[in-house]
Amino acid sequence: MAQKTHARITKTVVDTLAPGQTIRDTELSGFGVRRQRGAPVYFLQKRIGGKLRWLTIGTHGQGWTATTARTKAMALLGDIANGEDPALVRQAKTPDTTVASVSELFLNHHGPRLKRRTREEYKRIFRLHILPSFGGTRIDAITRADVARFHAERAASPGGANFALACLSKFMSWAEDHGLRPENSNPCRQIKKYHIENRERFLGAAEITRLGDVLADVEEEEGPFVVAALRLLILTGARLNEILTLKWSYVDTERAMLFLPDSKTGKKSIRLSRAALTVLTDLPKVHGNPYVLPGRREGGHMINLQKPWRRIRERAGLCDVRIHDLRHSFASVAAASGGSLPMIGKLLGHKQPQTTARYAHLADDPLRELNERTGTQIAELLGANAQ
Repeated sequence: MAQKTHARITKTVVDTLAPGQTIRDTELSGFGVRRQRGAPVYFLQKRIGGKLRWLTIGTHGQGWTATTARTKAMALLGDIANGEDPALVRQAKTPDTTVASVSELFLNHHGPRLKRRTREEYKRIFRLHILPSFGGTRIDAITRADVARFHAERAASPGGANFALACLSKFMSWAEDHGLRPENSNPCRQIKKYHIENRERFLGAAEITRLGDVLADVEEEEGPFVVAALRLLILTGARLNEILTLKWSYVDTERAMLFLPDSKTGKKSIRLSRAALTVLTDLPKVHGNPYVLPGRREGGHMINLQKPWRRIRERAGLCDVRIHDLRHSFASVAAASGGSLPMIGKLLGHKQPQTTARYAHLADDPLRELNERTGTQIAELLGANAQ
């Protein structure tokens, strides 16, 4: 017996619908129901703007019955008669909640609260990592398993993987706050970050001497600004970006100070030793460029110091030394000179005492030497009196 293709759609008809069967309603033009492998689905087929369109109404038993689906079909037909396209109306009412779309809102909303450099890092992480992995996924569909896989795929670079996870976690928390994910559903929680060994590398006296000799030799080859940048880094203990973006207007030669309007820790002042001040005063100023270390682009500052640094450190036999280790070396010499941890922290611009605590073992060295000298003197006195 042939299967029915037209009938008045009722609960009885829908309940007897066989897999692969479609029934079109005999009373309401375009209204129908079909069943593929799962539950029956109600639909409306209608010509809109000259094109035959298939509009899904809903699945039987999941909030829809034959009666409610018929009522919805009649409403859609009314909208079409008034010149509306129901699909476009539904699309307008349903916001795009894919990660790619929501990330734009996040960066526009949260981005201005970040430091400029941090904001650029966020954009880079989204462009290179988060969007390629999750761009087309609904933000509320990302699970802890998805995040764990995302983190594990970047295990070769533990620091980078941890930072990408932190950015994604902030994004998910923001989505919760704005109602785009259920409350307390951040899938980044309980994902363990990779353990990063704190790497402390300090230049010894002989290494600083070797570096100084090489800097003097390569000044003509690498240029005065590259050499000056490296000298300023080790002479001031400043961060790389603080030196690269340094403007002449921040330099106060009379007070031997640098006054930075913004840095990683906010507004900051840096004291200049006589040697650091000499490096600055010996540098030529480029007309029309406000920066102490001008870059290749007109009016801009130096961008990349890594390539010349790799050449210089290799020549000096310091292949394991990073640029940031010059800052550590400044702290090391300060500690060896008897500087206390609070004093070193102030020179480096640390906001929190625990940040300076990493140099505690260095501060112990001059104390040990002082203790030894004191003990020797007392022992000599005791020995002299004993005689």
